[in-house]
Amino acid sequence: MAINRLFYYFLFTHLVIWTLIPSVTNHNLPLDTIEALAWGSNLDWGFNKHPPLSALAVKVFYQIFGSQDWAYYFLSQLFVITAFYFVFKLSKEILNTEKYALISVLLLEGIYFYNFTTPEFNVNVCMMPFWAMASYYAYKCLKNNLTKDYIILGIVTSLGFLSKYLFIYLLIGIKIFYIFYIKKK
Repeated sequence: MAINRLFYYFLFTHLVIWTLIPSVTNHNLPLDTIEALAWGSNLDWGFNKHPPLSALAVKVFYQIFGSQDWAYYFLSQLFVITAFYFVFKLSKEILNTEKYALISVLLLEGIYFYNFTTPEFNVNVCMMPFWAMASYYAYKCLKNNLTKDYIILGIVTSLGFLSKYLFIYLLIGIKIFYIFYIKKK
C-alpha cells in the first residue's frame, strides 16, 4: 500500500510543480497552446495540420476558466498524469509488482518529453494519455478477452486518433501484434 500512496504523491507533486512553475515564470502562453485556442474558437472535425481534440480540450478549459494561463498548464499536466496512471497500471499488470511499476513511471518522468515540454499543451501532450490507455486496454483485451475492454479500446483509440494523426502507428502496431497473437493461438 505504501508504493501506491507514493505513486499518488508523485502524481500530485508533478501536477503542482509543472502547473505552478510555468504559471509563475512564463509571460505568455506557448505558441501551440495559443494555436489550439484559435482553432477552438472555430472548431471543425479536423484541420490540415492536426485533428480537433487538442483544440476541443483547450476550448472546454477556456469556457470554464477563461483566459487564465495557469488553467492551460493545468490541462496539460492532467493529460500527462493520466498517461502516468495508465503506464503504472500496465506496468503492474505485466511486471506483477507495484515497486517496478513505480520505477517505470519514475523513469518516464526522467524523459524530456514528460517534463520540460509538457507545459506547452499541444497534440503530442494530448496524445499521451490515449497512447498509454490504448496500450493498457490492448493488453487487457488479450489477457481477459472481455467485451467491455474491447469497447473501451475502441473509444480510446478513436480519441487517440482525434488527438494526433500519427496515432495510426500505434494502431498498426497493435493490429500486427494481434495478428501474430491470433496465428500463435
